[in-house]
Amino acid sequence: MSDPKRAGDGPVAVRVEAGRSYWWCACGLSARQPFCDGSHRGTEFRPVAFVAERDEELWLCQCKRTRHAPRCDGSHRGT
Repeated sequence: MSDPKRAGDGPVAVRVEAGRSYWWCACGLSARQPFCDGSHRGTEFRPVAFVAERDEELWLCQCKRTRHAPRCDGSHRGT
Protein backbone atom coordinates (compact mmCIF):
# COMPACT_ATOMS: atom_id res chain seq x y z
CA MET A 1 0.00 0.00 0.00
CA SER A 2 1.33 3.44 -0.87
CA ASP A 3 1.45 6.31 1.59
CA PRO A 4 -1.38 8.85 1.66
CA LYS A 5 -0.70 12.46 0.76
CA ARG A 6 -0.15 14.62 3.83
CA ALA A 7 -2.93 17.24 3.81
CA GLY A 8 -1.62 19.26 6.75
CA ASP A 9 0.97 19.43 9.52
CA GLY A 10 -1.51 19.19 12.37
CA PRO A 11 -5.13 18.39 13.15
CA VAL A 12 -8.05 20.57 12.15
CA ALA A 13 -10.96 21.42 14.45
CA VAL A 14 -14.36 20.56 12.97
CA ARG A 15 -17.86 21.03 14.45
CA VAL A 16 -20.01 17.94 13.95
CA GLU A 17 -23.73 17.45 14.53
CA ALA A 18 -25.22 14.55 16.46
CA GLY A 19 -26.59 11.80 14.22
CA ARG A 20 -25.05 13.19 11.04
CA SER A 21 -22.78 10.99 8.86
CA TYR A 22 -19.34 12.17 7.77
CA TRP A 23 -16.69 10.75 5.43
CA TRP A 24 -13.10 11.51 6.46
CA CYS A 25 -10.53 11.63 3.64
CA ALA A 26 -7.92 8.89 4.12
CA CYS A 27 -5.94 9.51 0.92
CA GLY A 28 -5.10 13.18 1.41
CA LEU A 29 -6.16 14.10 -2.14
CA SER A 30 -9.51 15.72 -1.35
CA ALA A 31 -9.90 19.46 -1.96
CA ARG A 32 -12.46 19.48 0.88
CA GLN A 33 -10.09 18.44 3.71
CA PRO A 34 -10.57 16.83 6.10
CA PHE A 35 -13.59 15.36 4.33
CA CYS A 36 -13.79 13.17 1.23
CA ASP A 37 -14.67 14.60 -2.18
CA GLY A 38 -14.17 11.36 -4.13
CA SER A 39 -10.59 12.08 -5.18
CA HIS A 40 -9.53 8.62 -3.94
CA ARG A 41 -11.15 6.97 -6.96
CA GLY A 42 -8.56 4.87 -8.75
CA THR A 43 -6.41 4.47 -5.61
CA GLU A 44 -6.35 1.79 -2.92
CA PHE A 45 -7.61 4.31 -0.32
CA ARG A 46 -11.17 4.51 0.97
CA PRO A 47 -12.73 7.22 3.15
CA VAL A 48 -13.57 6.50 6.77
CA ALA A 49 -17.26 6.85 7.56
CA PHE A 50 -18.42 7.94 11.00
CA VAL A 51 -21.61 9.20 12.63
CA ALA A 52 -21.30 11.98 15.20
CA GLU A 53 -22.53 10.82 18.59
CA ARG A 54 -23.22 14.38 19.79
CA ASP A 55 -22.82 17.99 18.76
CA GLU A 56 -19.16 18.70 19.44
CA GLU A 57 -15.83 19.88 18.11
CA LEU A 58 -13.50 17.10 16.96
CA TRP A 59 -9.82 17.35 16.06
CA LEU A 60 -9.47 15.42 12.81
CA CYS A 61 -6.19 14.14 11.41
CA GLN A 62 -4.66 15.78 8.34
CA CYS A 63 -1.33 13.95 8.21
CA LYS A 64 -3.33 10.76 7.39
CA ARG A 65 -1.15 8.59 9.63
CA THR A 66 -3.33 8.43 12.74
CA ARG A 67 -4.05 5.01 14.22
CA HIS A 68 -7.43 6.32 15.44
CA ALA A 69 -8.99 7.61 12.23
CA PRO A 70 -10.49 10.06 11.81
CA ARG A 71 -9.30 11.58 15.09
CA CYS A 72 -5.78 12.95 15.49
CA ASP A 73 -3.54 10.84 17.74
CA GLY A 74 -0.42 13.03 17.45
CA SER A 75 1.18 10.96 14.68
CA HIS A 76 1.98 14.19 12.78
CA ARG A 77 4.69 14.94 15.37
CA GLY A 78 6.71 11.91 14.29
CA THR A 79 6.34 12.14 10.51
